Amino acid sequence: MRLLVVEDEIHLQTIIKKRLIKEHYSVDACGDGLEALDYLSVSPYDAVILDIMLPGLSGIDVLKRIRAEGNRVPVLFLTARDGVDDRVKGLDCGADDYLVKPFAFEELLARIRVMLRRTAESSYPADKLTLADLTVDLKSHQVQRDGQLIELSGKEYAMLEYLMRNQGHVLSREQIEQHVWSFDYEGGSNMVDVYIRYLRRKIDEDFDQKLIHTVRGAGYVMRI
Repeated sequence: MRLLVVEDEIHLQTIIKKRLIKEHYSVDACGDGLEALDYLSVSPYDAVILDIMLPGLSGIDVLKRIRAEGNRVPVLFLTARDGVDDRVKGLDCGADDYLVKPFAFEELLARIRVMLRRTAESSYPADKLTLADLTVDLKSHQVQRDGQLIELSGKEYAMLEYLMRNQGHVLSREQIEQHVWSFDYEGGSNMVDVYIRYLRRKIDEDFDQKLIHTVRGAGYVMRI
């Protein structure tokens, strides 16, 4: 899953980004409201963590603009303002959640998971994605097939989660790349194919039923 963190306190921005990457999210970060609009205009995000007090353009105004454009990406306001009026104003503008600084990082993770569940295109149980005998636990990040624990790298897990959230839907290489890698990625143009091979080796190779399928000229899909 790909997240955008908009926070002008550079130290806090860096900490949040590092911790989210450790949790296998792909993360872009900036500290200016106008820059945030630039990021949101060129790339799809699964969720945004947005500070209210920002240079250039406030978080409230950023949210108003993207909602006016029809962008329904889940947004969590992250701010030092803890008054009821401020929380109500943020939610009325279209925010999905509100977290006051200082906060426990575990709570931020939980709120991100809740936002992603709300917008999921599937009806899976709250914290698990399942296809045949393959299970992805969204809280522990454990992956099992037929009861066997499968060890994945951070990028392998991120790609598998994105494929599983969209199982039955063909995803192009560009869609996968945009959701799994951030803007600062400097890899080869064939990295999606490389990681698909890694996943197939771990997910499909030892099983008769293959779950990762190639749709020639279109991309990849997870299905039975």
